[in-house]
Amino acid sequence: MTRVLVVDDDPALLRALRIGLDARGFEVVVAHTGAEGLSRAAQAMPDVIVLDLGLPDIDGVEVCKRLRQWTEVPVIVLSALDSEDRKVLALDSGADDYVTKPFGMHELEARLRVALRHAAARNLPSAPATLTVGPVHVDLGSRVVEVSGVPVELTAREFDLLAYLARNAGKVCTHRTILRGVWGPGYGHETHYLRVYASRLRRKLGDKGGPLLRTNPGVGYQLVDERPIQPPGAGGTEPPGAGGTEPPGHGGGEPPGAAGQPDGGNWGRPGP
Repeated sequence: MTRVLVVDDDPALLRALRIGLDARGFEVVVAHTGAEGLSRAAQAMPDVIVLDLGLPDIDGVEVCKRLRQWTEVPVIVLSALDSEDRKVLALDSGADDYVTKPFGMHELEARLRVALRHAAARNLPSAPATLTVGPVHVDLGSRVVEVSGVPVELTAREFDLLAYLARNAGKVCTHRTILRGVWGPGYGHETHYLRVYASRLRRKLGDKGGPLLRTNPGVGYQLVDERPIQPPGAGGTEPPGAGGTEPPGHGGGEPPGAAGQPDGGNWGRPGP
């Protein structure tokens, strides 16, 4: 049975989709927020995701970007009538198709069939929901990082950078590809961002001297599965993520131009 994850904060719409899709032979899993949707996507491993762009916690476009960091599952976004720019942004962020609200079940079912056909044609299995590189364990769905079993607290951008490097573990990732993959297509020359965040990651991961997160001068960075790396608390060092100060001039915030994503509105009102 085809499993569909529906991510929307409108209870009435969720009920209608659950009843309608169930009657058409789909298994339906629902989530009310972006965070819950990301978690359910990792746990339930759906065949296709129906994602509202206006969620109360995480913007739908950002949810789509995070999904694309670890899975190729088809994503169909739900959009308000007058949000053409949002639909284009969602498609550029990895969505496969969109449905404009209000919509009929026949249209949604047809788009689900098309998305599933395209996914079958690609024949690309989903990437694992977790990644392990040496002592570092990255849970992409819940966005949790552990070093030797000890949780490490990272900012959203630090996590995105670590996840990108972990997905390409062993490969030398150039400055340009990292910036475009983590910060977005408008970046490519801001190498000082990477120096700041690489320093933060090394400190929080307990990677003194950089045997894990390796610098390739003038080229980029490489996350390698090589020891030794001291376990948290060993040799009098601080546990990962504990203590220390942020790099000068940043104070733990995002670099210029790398601010957090905007919040989306609720369904039924025009999107931003």
